[in-house]
Amino acid sequence: MVDYSKWKNIEISDDEDDTHPNIDTPSLFRWRHQARVERMAEQDKEKEDLKMKRQSYQARLMDVKERLAKKDGNEEALKKELEKIEGEGKELDRVETDQMKKEKKTPWNVDTISKPGFEKTVINKKAGRKPDENLSEEEREQRMKQFVKENEKLCKQYGMLRKYDDSKRFLQEHLQLVGEETANYLVIWSINLEMEDKHELMAHVAHQCICMQYILELARQLDVDPRACVSSFFSKIQHCLPEYRAQFESEIAGFKARIQKRAQEKIAEAMAQAEEEERKERMGPGGLDPADVFESLPDELKACFESRDVELLQNTIAAMPVDVAKHHMKRCVDSGLWVPNAADLGGADKEDPDEEDAAEAAGGGQEKTDDAKSEKTKEEPIYTGVSTDDLD
Repeated sequence: MVDYSKWKNIEISDDEDDTHPNIDTPSLFRWRHQARVERMAEQDKEKEDLKMKRQSYQARLMDVKERLAKKDGNEEALKKELEKIEGEGKELDRVETDQMKKEKKTPWNVDTISKPGFEKTVINKKAGRKPDENLSEEEREQRMKQFVKENEKLCKQYGMLRKYDDSKRFLQEHLQLVGEETANYLVIWSINLEMEDKHELMAHVAHQCICMQYILELARQLDVDPRACVSSFFSKIQHCLPEYRAQFESEIAGFKARIQKRAQEKIAEAMAQAEEEERKERMGPGGLDPADVFESLPDELKACFESRDVELLQNTIAAMPVDVAKHHMKRCVDSGLWVPNAADLGGADKEDPDEEDAAEAAGGGQEKTDDAKSEKTKEEPIYTGVSTDDLD
């Protein structure tokens, strides 16, 4: 059974209003408080005096005992002194016992009714912003790749959210997303969506990206960690002034315009790169583009190549001045439009009449007799004398 008797003897506190109407209550409270403080100070002084006497008694007792042990001095006098000191010790014990009884009977008051078990002071401070790290471009790229590898799924989940409360709750549950890396990822994702003609989805992801950028900007202004600004931003954006809302919407519109422009530029760059790769694949042995060379040819030569008429080509070349014919045929060879000695290079089969005619047209045909060969050399058109050795 719990003993509640100790709670019956409690001194009335200084703020209880139980006095007679004719008594000046503030004066009475001041007197009570002063009397209690003086009484407690007197008790503390008595404790301190007893403590000092106890220390003096123990020092004298030890000294006498040591002198008796060493037989230093008159033994009878030392024994009498020891008895006297022990008597003083008993008196100190009695005084200490009386003091404890008196303290136990003293009514509790506001200062003695309880004591703190422990004291601890905690000062909450806002987390400061991390200093900008001086990272190289390679280190930043590596950190971005690592972030995307670990958080790409979460970034896409955040980018698909539509309600402010959902976005706030999601970011508070995944505070590692509150940073520049998430904003950069959303920018890249928005550009890719625009390039894929997913305009509505791009607009929504752009909205989430602007929200993240506003959180980062708010953290820079307050000089705090961005994670501490998530709640304040979403609370402010939902109950903001019309001017702030208009500025926010204007920022989103400008961001979407920049995304669309960048997407068009990337598409143009991709097309140009594809055309360049295709052009490189078309390059002839001399490093010229056959399409460009064909466009630069005279109309009569264009007709020859379009019709693939070897005889017409021979006649056209023969009718041209020598230097002009060599110039055009050199470019045709460098671009791959014309392959000299095609029969020898391709291992033409003599049994194929079409390949044999082509070989003869290129000047690679072999005559059966030396007289016929000499006559052929005199009569063949100028283009048949143009070979890869002559075009260096």
